[in-house]
Amino acid sequence: MKEILADKDIEIKIESFNLVPSDGGRFEFSVNGDLIFSKKQLSRHAEEGEVTAALRKYISEVK
Repeated sequence: MKEILADKDIEIKIESFNLVPSDGGRFEFSVNGDLIFSKKQLSRHAEEGEVTAALRKYISEVK
């Protein structure tokens, strides 16, 4: 999350986001209801920069 919050190119394109705790060790990142990353689906933690890269891709596709 820290890398997303520090990225000014992303910051200007996102009005707001929420981080919602979940059960069972899940980590899921969604934007506007679209699932961007799911630890549960992949059965692994996100690699460094992976969530940010997925968010950048999402932003570029939505415009």
